[in-house]
Amino acid sequence: RRAMAIDITQFHKVFFEESFEGLQIMENGLLSMEPGTPDDEQINAIFRAAHSIKGGAGSFGFAAVSEFTHHLETLLDDMRSGRRAITATDVDVLLQAVDCLDSMLRACQSGDPLDQDKIARNQQALESLQHTSLSPEPGAGSSPLVFAPHDPATNGEGWQVVFTPHRDIFATGNDPLRIIRELGELGSLSVEADIRFLPGLEDYNPEECFLSWNLKLEGSVDRSRIEDIFAWVEDECDMAIRPLSELNQPLPSQSPGQEADSRPALPATAPLAAESPSTLPQTPTARTRTEPDPKSASGVPASIRVDTQKIDQLINLVGELVITQSMLSMLGENFAMDRLEQLQSGLVQLERHTRDLQESVMNIRMLPISFVFNRFPRMVFDLSAKLGKRVELKVSGEQTELDKTVIEQIADPLVHLIRNSLDHGMEPPDERRLLGKPETGLVTLNAYHRGGSIVIEVADDGRGLNARAILDRAVQRGLVDADAVLSPQQIHELIFAPGFSTAEQVSDISGRGVGMDVVRKNIESLGGNIIIQTEAGKGSSFLIHLPLTLAILDGQTIAVGDETYIVPLVSIIESIRLAPDQINRLAGKGETLHLRDEYLPIVRLHEVFNIRSVRSTRLTEGLVVVVEGLGGRCGLFVDNILGQQQVVIKSLEDNYRKVPGISGATILGDGSVALILDIPGLMHLSRQQVRESSPTVP
Repeated sequence: RRAMAIDITQFHKVFFEESFEGLQIMENGLLSMEPGTPDDEQINAIFRAAHSIKGGAGSFGFAAVSEFTHHLETLLDDMRSGRRAITATDVDVLLQAVDCLDSMLRACQSGDPLDQDKIARNQQALESLQHTSLSPEPGAGSSPLVFAPHDPATNGEGWQVVFTPHRDIFATGNDPLRIIRELGELGSLSVEADIRFLPGLEDYNPEECFLSWNLKLEGSVDRSRIEDIFAWVEDECDMAIRPLSELNQPLPSQSPGQEADSRPALPATAPLAAESPSTLPQTPTARTRTEPDPKSASGVPASIRVDTQKIDQLINLVGELVITQSMLSMLGENFAMDRLEQLQSGLVQLERHTRDLQESVMNIRMLPISFVFNRFPRMVFDLSAKLGKRVELKVSGEQTELDKTVIEQIADPLVHLIRNSLDHGMEPPDERRLLGKPETGLVTLNAYHRGGSIVIEVADDGRGLNARAILDRAVQRGLVDADAVLSPQQIHELIFAPGFSTAEQVSDISGRGVGMDVVRKNIESLGGNIIIQTEAGKGSSFLIHLPLTLAILDGQTIAVGDETYIVPLVSIIESIRLAPDQINRLAGKGETLHLRDEYLPIVRLHEVFNIRSVRSTRLTEGLVVVVEGLGGRCGLFVDNILGQQQVVIKSLEDNYRKVPGISGATILGDGSVALILDIPGLMHLSRQQVRESSPTVP
């Protein structure tokens, strides 16, 4: 029978996805680790993640990754066994090693060359730690110690391991030879193979394992380290471990769960004279998972892990939908007016099932925002050290779910906000002490649902925004007139102007004025908005309001002439009918409406979109919808307000081209197409038209 060639590259994606997930576990564990004796569960989780990466890298032939992780794993093993206490220096070196491992994996993933200098520096740092600062025995002072294994049964001699893989071990993506190679790294290993159950060539199946091994490992090695190696295949093999000192005693019997065709625990063996563990064939394998949680380079999953309950619910809803469709089809074949009530009932069911199915499908795309939040503890750790500040990051609401597309695009705005909070908002420890504040500042990152949207809050207890400094810089840059009278909120909004910055010195952290305007544009491109709350000397809070999904929009349908448009509901403040005394004209600024001590520009949609079939051009005879965008408000002059509804967003740019003032389109229930208004773009377009023409007289 011909051996089937296996393309192992099909498993690479899962390996890299699991490895990046493991790196995140390691980083989070190290950042939360306190100097001294580590928490057992914490250090074990970090060690397991490193061990899995090492095993997978060895399986796929990424030797450099496997070797580097081996040094990292050795240091972690000293920590989890209590042979060394953990210092701040240890944590820093381990974090740098995690960064190095991340860059190595990404290079392997993309096929780029490895940064050998970076690898050598980090490996040298790990090796230096392995030979320093080991915990002394009680009463021994601070003298260096030579450690013996914890298990007294070893007596410095070693272990015998009888390894009997199940015949279907290859089907699970595992290779016994990889396990043996890894065992050989712990000490001097002799390998004997049992070939008695190897069939003749005519009966040989290359997809089954017919061998078992008797392994003798000499050296002072903890039994736990051997068990960790075989933990990778513990469900795909039978094995026995005992000290070499007990070699002449009978081995314990096989476990009751052993396969019926398993080989004896101590088989007759044939020595592998020509093969040592270091020269065994490099046969790559992969360990697969039922539900992989892949990650892209940005830390956001490239695919989605879906709970089976969500899948079951979806299948049930599709079943209900099929039943309703079948019922309506039967009604349509022999319809009569006496069956009208059945038809109406069926349509109500269809509407309910369709709505439930829509919600269920959208729920599958929902991911916890922790995929974004997980990157910030490390960022705050590094930036606070670089700035010489003491900062604690408090994260809450990380399990709040948000659409995958929104998660992918909200990461960069949050990075800008947190960096600015640390650089501009947070005072140095000495200054905080003089102000009566704790030397350690607090940055809070929170996410929660409010109505049909999600709110992400970035807050700090630092200086707060300096309104005078912001206004002076805005006047200096010509953004506002020197005699302008602005409210505190309007002054704070100036920080979102392009190129605005109050930093005295430009650094690699902030001060170039290319951050906050990008923050607002990115958030508004998601259909959201950002609100500032600040108090001098107390701190600042930035509240980001976002829709739960970008695929479906809650909108207000409006009529302008014969055309129908959709206004995002999140942008609407109120709808009013204007009185003549509310209308004003300002030179160079067009028409405005006076609303509660505020003058808002009026945007005539029929002029913006060149619609001639309007009911009236007089402002007092139509309706004005007050909307918010770009940090300001305006009034949209429309003929009529039709009603609210959920609409499915279709990209106009993908199917046609980008149209100023329009963010997308949707198909209404009657089959007609309605355009969805882009409020920030519409305000910008209106201001541009006002500058190019004289205002219209009502």
